[in-house]
Amino acid sequence: MHLGTSFVFLLLSAAAYAADPPVVPLWPNGAPGSEGNAGIPEKVESTGPNEQRVSSIHNPSLTVYLPPKEKATGAGVIVAPGGGHRFLSITHEGYQVGEWLASIGVAAFVLKHRLAREEGSTYQVDVHALADAQRAIRTVRARFVEWNVSPFKVGIMGFSAGGELAALAGVKFDMGAVDSADPVERMSSRPDFLVLIYPGVRAERLNITKDTPPAFLMAAFNDAGPVKNNLGIFEAFVKAGVPADLHIWSEGGHGFGIRQRPIPISGWPKLVQEWMNNRGFLLQSNRACPLCAR
Repeated sequence: MHLGTSFVFLLLSAAAYAADPPVVPLWPNGAPGSEGNAGIPEKVESTGPNEQRVSSIHNPSLTVYLPPKEKATGAGVIVAPGGGHRFLSITHEGYQVGEWLASIGVAAFVLKHRLAREEGSTYQVDVHALADAQRAIRTVRARFVEWNVSPFKVGIMGFSAGGELAALAGVKFDMGAVDSADPVERMSSRPDFLVLIYPGVRAERLNITKDTPPAFLMAAFNDAGPVKNNLGIFEAFVKAGVPADLHIWSEGGHGFGIRQRPIPISGWPKLVQEWMNNRGFLLQSNRACPLCAR
């Protein structure tokens, strides 16, 4: 199975209506722990034809890709690109993923988070980057009416280092600060599902319990580290009794994201779509949220 003409057409169609997607700051008053860095601009580099990577992120944000209202399923996904926590591979693991998700009726929010392993960084993965991911989940829930998203169908998808961040968000969450004056902080940071694509995190770092959301796990056999990671993570899900799908492809390497390549692993988006549908996240029924504004 490979990316066929119809799938490429979907990507091009999505790009047509999301040519200039809005960017929403996660911390309008400045990200905690980034004081003094707010004025430093992001660094955007070209790494190939239609490929970019971003670094020097001190003002975390979401780039928003919304499907047409008549096509919206009510599902929303935070997309966390990889890059070893040194930069973000923002095109094929970010923007193009957002375009694809919007094309299947899923609201997508590409996360630019603070980078803990960039040269000179004072940030930490488990503190600042994780806070950005949690804030992203809360933000989508807080604006569920505006973005036509069910607060019960908000997931996070991560690639490589972004997969580590997504996994951490799945095991380190809270139900919101009831007394906060900030309506975003009143929301739960627990994702409803996880999609971990060649994640860069070992199972030992994750306290997977019965409260961890269901997960879709994927890697290529010739990407040794993430394969071992996924095997360990999957075993932890089994022990916790939490549903998880594990897909190991014979080839594909690391960092493929969404790219048209004549190998079977290029068809992974269809598997994710089928998994989300089977889990009930793509049913076009937005439930009311009596508790989302606590």
